[in-house]
Amino acid sequence: MSAVQLQLGDDGILVATMDLAGRPMNVVGDELMTGIAEATARLADANVKGLVLTSGKADFCAGGDLDRMSKWTTPEQPFEGSMAMKQVLRQLELQGKPVVAAINGHALGGGLELALACHARFAIDDPKLKIGQPEVKLGLLPGGGGTVRLSRLVGIQQALQICGEGGDLSPPKALGMGLLTGLARDRDELTALARAWIQANPKAKQPWDSPKFRFPGGDSRSPAVAQVWSIAPSIAAQKTWGNYPAVQHIMSAIFEGGLLDFDAASVVESRYFAACAMSQVSKNMIGTLWYQLNAIKKGASRPAGVAKSSVRKLGILGAGMMGAGIAYVSAKAGIDVVLLDTTQEAADKGKAYSQGLLDKAVKKGRSTAEKRDALLARITPTTDYAALAGCDLVIEAVFEDRAVKADVTAKAEAVIGEGAVFASNTSTLPITGLAQASRRPASFLGLHFFSPVDKMPLVEIIVGKETSDETLARGFDYVLQIGKTPIVVNDSRGFYTSRVFATYVMEGITMLKEGVHPRSIEVAGLQAGMPMPPLALQDEVSLSLGLHVAEQTKKDLAAEGKPWTEHPGMSVVRQLCEIGRIGKKAGKGFYDYGLADDERGKQLWPGLAQMFPVAAVQPGQKELIDRLMFAQANEAARCFEEGVLRSVADANIGSIFGWGFAPFQGGALQFVNAMGAPAFVARARELAAKYGPRFEPAAVVVKLAESGGRFED
Repeated sequence: MSAVQLQLGDDGILVATMDLAGRPMNVVGDELMTGIAEATARLADANVKGLVLTSGKADFCAGGDLDRMSKWTTPEQPFEGSMAMKQVLRQLELQGKPVVAAINGHALGGGLELALACHARFAIDDPKLKIGQPEVKLGLLPGGGGTVRLSRLVGIQQALQICGEGGDLSPPKALGMGLLTGLARDRDELTALARAWIQANPKAKQPWDSPKFRFPGGDSRSPAVAQVWSIAPSIAAQKTWGNYPAVQHIMSAIFEGGLLDFDAASVVESRYFAACAMSQVSKNMIGTLWYQLNAIKKGASRPAGVAKSSVRKLGILGAGMMGAGIAYVSAKAGIDVVLLDTTQEAADKGKAYSQGLLDKAVKKGRSTAEKRDALLARITPTTDYAALAGCDLVIEAVFEDRAVKADVTAKAEAVIGEGAVFASNTSTLPITGLAQASRRPASFLGLHFFSPVDKMPLVEIIVGKETSDETLARGFDYVLQIGKTPIVVNDSRGFYTSRVFATYVMEGITMLKEGVHPRSIEVAGLQAGMPMPPLALQDEVSLSLGLHVAEQTKKDLAAEGKPWTEHPGMSVVRQLCEIGRIGKKAGKGFYDYGLADDERGKQLWPGLAQMFPVAAVQPGQKELIDRLMFAQANEAARCFEEGVLRSVADANIGSIFGWGFAPFQGGALQFVNAMGAPAFVARARELAAKYGPRFEPAAVVVKLAESGGRFED
């Protein structure tokens, strides 16, 4: 059966419905393009007046077939695949009869490129419907004519934005940009509009096929567009630090395409597409941000054989920043929330956090007053533990103190039912130890959220020694229910994310102690691809919290009779805390904050130079970058070796979504894979000889180097 079903109406209009068998979504590949070619051939029939291209699935088309792309081994394969798709689409738009895309759901990547090859495009006006070219997020560029058609349809500047940023467009925004022809209320109206357009435009042709065609806003030679090209590369370099070759290739394809005719521009695009497809960056990003991420979302880390569950009523202990954020995302998912704190004022303040976010959304037109009020009605601020009765799940989000956590655990468990799950939002304290305060340790687990909760996509689920599979499954289901990505790790001090994150900031702090210029340290973090440099990030987290965690860990290890080895950078943290420079919350840490003469509101504290004199001889930036990245990757490998990590996918996704490990590297363990274990071991040993045993390669990596293996599930 063909991937495209054809039906000729009494009005002479052929409806081509894309519906790939055995696939939840339509994807662009040989099977679908063969169906499109068959539909195109039918346009030669004198009885056919035009063609409507739509989908039999919930979405229009999700993009290219990554399974097919993953098998490419030479640049000729992506180039030829790209050109073959373009040949089919070019025939479609040159048949001499009107072709209209009826976009019933998401049209992304190759799906949008299909629509762009049509003479008109109508979409359902659904706020959930997404339109865009997200290829750059996987290290690719549009290979089916996206850069060529977009620049000719909406102008070079908007094409750069759509392809270079990879963001989603809502139907109204796409309409306003000129990407869509019109909007429909529902599927019936969508088809009716498409048919009507065909009847009204019997000799439709693409604007770029007219001899009088001019680029909207000018081609690459025009003075107005030349201004764009004068600044676009520098802006891209500032944002990406050269770590994402797809961004550069997109700019090059659009620039060169703006100097050439349509067919020549199409060939240029295919060449750049092949370069992207063969890059290690693309392989890293597709492997992790597509395959591993989808595996996690499909439940690869969830215990099998446990029935799916959902949370109807949630209790949150502590209405501070974390508790307030958890309340918001949970209520947004339709869950009734009891937000409890020691005073009504504190509880009300926690609810007010949601009020503030929602008021902003209403003001910007992203929500309505009715939706805001409905969400707020789901959050009940209180001081009364009795309000927790009937909760399916209770999350403790109080201060990182065992005694405080034990107290609220006991009070909550006196009220909640035996079937409820209890979770701690601790970022460092072992779950097994915290579960000792519970009379139901099998129903106790860790749910480690990240700040700010409303923006951060990850939740780290920590399994204690007595946590049951049912409890883990219910925690996993809740995380998916609120739209977050779960990773599952075994219990240990600092778990996975906090433990490895600390190596990044502490290595930067150690460099400062050694006399490395603080600006060089911060630039190295950005050059490495991290979202924030190490000193600034430690300020955000707070130096006082870092010191508290270190002191607590020291006490815990002493009680267990285990040795304590302090990180060389901790003395710097202690020195700054002693003089009140505890981080951003105090307005001063490694940086000074709120300065009127600095547009960013902060600048490196000048006193650092006196406290930690800059050495006369400075290391190269590559050396600094290696230290920051190897510290993280090596510690992640140790977590895998110790069984803290349960899967490579959890390691990679957790590193990117948890603390922002450079996405282009594909995650902390993929960093090792991409380099190759032998090369990693050799460089790690060089760093260890210079900077200390913390860089000695993890035993598991040494074994992989000896066996020729790699990290894989």
